[in-house]
Amino acid sequence: MKDTEIIEMFFRRDEAAVKETADKYGKYCYTIANNVLGDDEDSKETVNDVYMETWNSIPPHRPSVFSAFIGKITRRLAVSRLRKRTAVKRGGGEYELALEELAECIPDSVNTERTMEDKLIIQKINEFLKALPETERNVFICRYWYMDKVKSVADQFGFSESKVKSMLMRTRCKLKQRLTEEGLL
Repeated sequence: MKDTEIIEMFFRRDEAAVKETADKYGKYCYTIANNVLGDDEDSKETVNDVYMETWNSIPPHRPSVFSAFIGKITRRLAVSRLRKRTAVKRGGGEYELALEELAECIPDSVNTERTMEDKLIIQKINEFLKALPETERNVFICRYWYMDKVKSVADQFGFSESKVKSMLMRTRCKLKQRLTEEGLL
C-alpha cells in the first residue's frame, strides 16, 4: 500500500492504518528503536508507542515523507525512553557513545536562550551534510541519526570498521572546522 493511502486512512480515522503502518514500517521502526535502546522489549514497546503517536499526530499533520515522519517519531520516543531508563544508572549504550563522539564538534544546547543559535547550527549542519559526497554523508547519518553501530555501518557499506571510524573522524573534524569558521563554536 502506498504511503499516501495510509495517510488518508489516518485522516479517515480508519484503525487499519495502524496495521498497514506496522506491516510496512514495523521493522524499520524497530531497527531505529533498537539501535538507540539496545533492548528488545523496550524497542518493541517504543514501536507500539510510535503507532499511537502517529495516530494522534495525523491529523492534523500531513507528512510529505511518511517514512521520515515515523522514523523521527521513533527516534524521539526511543531517546526519551533511553533517558528515562538511564536516569538512575548511566550506561554505555550506542546512543551515549555516538553523542560522545559528536560532543567536540557540536556545542551543548541545554540553555534555552540559545534556541535561535541552535536553529542556525542545525541549518549549517544540514548544509554541511548536503555538500558531502553521498557515501560519506550516508555513513555519517547511519552513525549519528540512526545510531547504527560502527560494525553495522561497515557491513552495510562494505568497509572495514577502521575505515568507517576514520571516515567518521574526518567528517567530524570537517564539521567542527566549518562550525568554528561560522562562529558557532
